[in-house]
Amino acid sequence: MITTAPADFRAALPDGGRLAGLDVGSKTIGVALCDAEWTFASAAETVKRRKFSVDLERLKTIFAEQQVAGLVIGLPLNLDGTDSPQTQSTRAFARNLDQALDLPILLWDERWSTQAVERAMIDADMTRKKRAERVDAAAAAFILQGAIDALTR
Repeated sequence: MITTAPADFRAALPDGGRLAGLDVGSKTIGVALCDAEWTFASAAETVKRRKFSVDLERLKTIFAEQQVAGLVIGLPLNLDGTDSPQTQSTRAFARNLDQALDLPILLWDERWSTQAVERAMIDADMTRKKRAERVDAAAAAFILQGAIDALTR
């Protein structure tokens, strides 16, 4: 099940459970996790993109180890809310995950997530190299936090 409606996603998770957030890029996938009570999200890791089958196996391992009950995937819309080529790529990735996994998927508007995380890292005086290593997982945490805040209101 793939949805953009938080209420539908929440209904698919009646017992709650741990969620994973994904920031899907062309070269990497940022992964974040939240606690089972949906209180806070934290960056987990950055997966280097290869073939979908290889990416899927790594993600399956993470989801199994962390007992993930649902996925929140950042949807990179244009600033005016329309789809971009990256939006279409992310939707295709979500459809592929939906076919391969038995987990509900929430597509979450991620406009400004990477920029917000980059700004916070710059403000924290993080080096460019460290920012490059951590920005995708941190953006996934930002996306996931926004979604769990909406789900718990």
